[in-house]
Amino acid sequence: MCGELNETHIGNTVTLVGWVASHRDLGGMVFVDLRDRAGICQLRFDPDLDAETLTRAGQLRSEWCVGVIGEVVSRGENVNQDRSTGAVEVVIHTLEVFSEAQTPPFAIRDDCDANENLRLEYRYLDLRRPMLQRSLLTRSKVNSLTRNYLTSQGFGEFETPVLTRSTPEGARDYLVPSRVHPGKFFALPQSPQIFKQLLMVSGFDRYFQIVKCFRDEDLRADRQPEFTQIDMELSFVTADDVMKVCEGLLKTIFEGTLDIEVQLPFERMAYADAMRRFGVDNPDLRFGMEICNVSELVKESAFKVFSATVQAGNTVRGLCLEGGAERFSRKDINGFEDTVKVYGAKGLAWVKVGAGEWSGSIAKFFDDEARQAIESAMGASPGDLLVFVADRESVVNPALGNLRKQLGKEMGLADPATFRFCWITEFPMFEADEEEGRLYAMHHPFTSPLPEDFDKLHTEPLSVRAQAYDLVLNGNEIGGGSIRIHRQDVQHKVFELLGLSEEEAQEKFGFLLKALTYGTPPHGGIAFGVDRLVMLLTGAASLRDVIAFPKTTRAADLMSEAPSVVDGTQLDELSLKVTRTTTEDAVS
Repeated sequence: MCGELNETHIGNTVTLVGWVASHRDLGGMVFVDLRDRAGICQLRFDPDLDAETLTRAGQLRSEWCVGVIGEVVSRGENVNQDRSTGAVEVVIHTLEVFSEAQTPPFAIRDDCDANENLRLEYRYLDLRRPMLQRSLLTRSKVNSLTRNYLTSQGFGEFETPVLTRSTPEGARDYLVPSRVHPGKFFALPQSPQIFKQLLMVSGFDRYFQIVKCFRDEDLRADRQPEFTQIDMELSFVTADDVMKVCEGLLKTIFEGTLDIEVQLPFERMAYADAMRRFGVDNPDLRFGMEICNVSELVKESAFKVFSATVQAGNTVRGLCLEGGAERFSRKDINGFEDTVKVYGAKGLAWVKVGAGEWSGSIAKFFDDEARQAIESAMGASPGDLLVFVADRESVVNPALGNLRKQLGKEMGLADPATFRFCWITEFPMFEADEEEGRLYAMHHPFTSPLPEDFDKLHTEPLSVRAQAYDLVLNGNEIGGGSIRIHRQDVQHKVFELLGLSEEEAQEKFGFLLKALTYGTPPHGGIAFGVDRLVMLLTGAASLRDVIAFPKTTRAADLMSEAPSVVDGTQLDELSLKVTRTTTEDAVS
């Protein structure tokens, strides 16, 4: 391979194949950089080469696909320190052009600044860039390490159906019309959840699968309509058992791809503590700057926004930005306010801490005693910036929690070379939708309550904690799972609390409820998002950079122009009729 050559190969005759990365004709002597997926090496065509080969070498252009034979020689003092093959070059005596290439629509290099839509349209060319090739090879390595590790732990790899029935809870399903059963539809799975539980009922006590899943949801940079997950399920286990297996898997993946040592066991944090300290259930623990609740300190303050909020039973919380008084301008602070408004906050209050005084729009509302109490609670010193949000807890927490993560990056507090894992546990079993007046499962309706909270299902469902666990890495949820319900009576009760009638439960999940009557073992599992995991491993800016052929943020494939209009004959065979079309171009 081009990228494998080094000084140990000097004197050897080698055959290389690849693509021309660059071409330089220095008056009879031709230099070519040849690229394959392993890297780049320099080829040299000397003037004493036969005229036909030398002429052909002079005609080479970017992205031509060629093969060469030549001798590896030292570059002497002309070493290219920026290239692993920089100490050698290959003196060519045989050249074969496999195919010529048109001028690419953009430069095939890592610092390419071409529009992303153009690169996605020519994805097969974009994938020649070394950065993307490294990312996809890392992804391949993750899959290989996963299979080897889980197999060594007694897991069997089983495939679950891609065509299944629709259960429209949460995100929308992708539907597939049935030709054989007119008017009926399959759904592409959002998860293999029910099938992997049924495998546990079947006696396969350790299952895994690297599986494609599908969700028809609004997309962002970290979302794709089709995504891949490492899916697993285990029987006769506790949450501790599942977490132990997962920690071993992550240790194997990180040491096998990045060659860094991962310390076990991972830190654990209860959901309530995560929300209190960091405002979100996926906190970045690479830095401090914890959220401080100052409600008691401002409930009698002259600043009515704060005092009225507390008197209404809501909360006032804040962040201390060390050195922020000088670092951040009023324009910067306005930007922080824009961030918290995304999460429902009405605004952002702030003060700059000086030596014995405050400055800022709300400074005049606090006397010396109040200022000192707030500074003490928030660990503030002269030169710091304090920012506050006052509202319902459901607004304040995500607003400050996500602002904190943003500031961690902007202030350089989050070391990109550090990987900090944490299990978030004891999630609430349910969350309430006040507008609809009903409960929703925080994870999914098959999650088992903590044993000590079982009785509360009948009396205080909103106080029930689930045997659920998410694995968070550097502020990103990379996996989530739970111990499942294995008793039919408990599953019936959960469906009832979620507003499913007996008829609806039987219609949607009857086969699962029936299976739970045939000796179901205690079981639990988890799923890891492969796309997001590889994105973190490679430092990629987007999920699209670690997927071979991704969709845009409007769920379109610009290369193959999917989705597309289909022939009327196909629609007739499927008993379908299109009643609405769009003429919008499929762009991101």
